[in-house]
Amino acid sequence: MSPNKEDLKNKIIYRASYRGTKEMDMLIIAFVKSIINKINDSSLQKLDEFVNMNDETLMSIKNKQSLINTNDPIMEDIIDRFQRFKL
Repeated sequence: MSPNKEDLKNKIIYRASYRGTKEMDMLIIAFVKSIINKINDSSLQKLDEFVNMNDETLMSIKNKQSLINTNDPIMEDIIDRFQRFKL
């Protein structure tokens, strides 16, 4: 694995771990850890974008209250995985 890919993974894990609320920390880090080693480089970039969304947006995505039309199949896949993810 390249150093840049490892750095990106570490950045994603760090951001997922320190969201501001303990509940969101637990949800996002569990989700990230469940997929981070199974996705390719372009999906890692999108996962980085995903974990940098604000908590309100992520919760409305999780609860399927907000439909985000990204026109990006990779981000749509991450969103779908997140909606199906269970702790």
